[in-house]
Amino acid sequence: MVEELSAAEVAERMKARPGEILLLDVREPWERDLAVIEPSVHIPMNEIADRAAELPQDREIVVYCHGGARSAMVAGYLAHHGYKSVANLAGGIDAWSVDVDEKVPRY
Repeated sequence: MVEELSAAEVAERMKARPGEILLLDVREPWERDLAVIEPSVHIPMNEIADRAAELPQDREIVVYCHGGARSAMVAGYLAHHGYKSVANLAGGIDAWSVDVDEKVPRY
C-alpha cells in the first residue's frame, strides 16, 4: 500500500528537504492551466505507462491530482513498477488549496 500524506505533511517535507521531493501532477493539461503546485512535473495519468522512465527512482515522489483518486492509482502503479519512495497527496490539489496555499485556485 502506498503512503497517504496530507497536504500539510507534504508542505513540511518540501520545506525541510528543498529539492529532494518530486511532486508529480497527473491531472489533465486543462486542469493544470487552472491551478498548479510549483515546483512539479506534469505527466497526465494516461501517459504514465509510456513516460514513467522520465521519473527518477532515487527521489521521493509525491503524486497529486484534483482530489486524490487518480494520484493514488498512479502512485500504486509506480510502486508496483519498482519506485521505492512513492506517496499520494491525500485530497489532491484541492486539499493543498485549503490547507497550505489559498493562492492556488480551487476548481
